[in-house]
Amino acid sequence: MTEVLRAAIFDMDGTLVDNMAFHNRAWEIVSERLGVPTKAERFQREFAGKKNEEIFPELLGRAVPPDELARLAEEKEGLYRATYRPHLALTRGADAFLERLRHRGVRLAIATAAPQGNRDLVLDGLRLRERFERVVGAEEVTRGKPSPDIFLRAAQDLGVAPAACVVFEDAANGVRAAKAAGMVAVGITTAATAEELRDAGADWTSADFTSLPAALLERLGIA
Repeated sequence: MTEVLRAAIFDMDGTLVDNMAFHNRAWEIVSERLGVPTKAERFQREFAGKKNEEIFPELLGRAVPPDELARLAEEKEGLYRATYRPHLALTRGADAFLERLRHRGVRLAIATAAPQGNRDLVLDGLRLRERFERVVGAEEVTRGKPSPDIFLRAAQDLGVAPAACVVFEDAANGVRAAKAAGMVAVGITTAATAEELRDAGADWTSADFTSLPAALLERLGIA
């Protein structure tokens, strides 16, 4: 792994912001109301990175009509936004790391399964939108993570070959998607363990953006 990395692609939830506990709690509440109570661990392990239209049929064990899907998704996401909004903050070290990448000329994108309302909360609430060349949402690709579609779309839009991209992810599905795209993957251990992320294929892991490995920083040209 010696190729210079010219682009950095960030997952949003659990990566740029440490918010997965709020998502998982919202899922727990909604699943209990639907009569299929499910623990947070399952949502983090199996569903993180997938689209709502992929999650609800799996959760309910049946096809979900579009109008019901829209209603359920808004219930869950509205609950998440209401509980997370007072805690909105970047993951430790992310602000300084983004500035170092920008000054070095590394291309920056976000690739997230988060729906528009959730993206707006984070991107506008933390004034992140102008810091990224591209924000790719799940509605722009056919398949959610662990399929590589969203990361390949981000690389294509940045004009950078997948092998020259590094992805920052908090979920095993996201790491699998990055590796399926042929990219370097860094696991941020806000919601999953380092072992779980390495088992999914992460090249490196880190607790946050203050302790990233020197070998990665060298490949990004910011060591």
